[in-house]
Amino acid sequence: MSRRYFSAAVLATALAASTVYAMSNNVISAFRGQLVISKDELPEGKNDSDTIKKIKAAQLKELNGEPHGDVSAWSFHYTAFLSSKGAAKLKMEFLKDGKLSADKMIDGIDPKNGVIAGDITIDEDEGVAKGKTYQVELASGNNVVAKTTVTLK
Repeated sequence: MSRRYFSAAVLATALAASTVYAMSNNVISAFRGQLVISKDELPEGKNDSDTIKKIKAAQLKELNGEPHGDVSAWSFHYTAFLSSKGAAKLKMEFLKDGKLSADKMIDGIDPKNGVIAGDITIDEDEGVAKGKTYQVELASGNNVVAKTTVTLK
């Protein structure tokens, strides 16, 4: 095998090993329909039970804002355990008392994946407010595929 092909194979293996899609079906089932907000990528445990415990410990229900010009901004990592697959793009909606306050489009999704992850930053100029609690939903049209609740501090 030439050096170039060997390097590409090593790189492809390293990238595949670092994705959340390698989670077991038991872990995915434990969180199906949930949007897990965390500071960083989700941790892995020694086994499924340990991984589930570590994910629950990493899950945030409050986010601290940072100054972003004249407003506050919140940056976080999300992992969505989708209740249904098939969408190539989803909308992350921030709802307050059932009314839409802000949203972010997420596109480039492989419709075959049941778990997606990424990083989001949202600020007060986009419609959210410090001190408020939001229902955060990942939706494809009217179909909500993952959700959680978070307070912006």
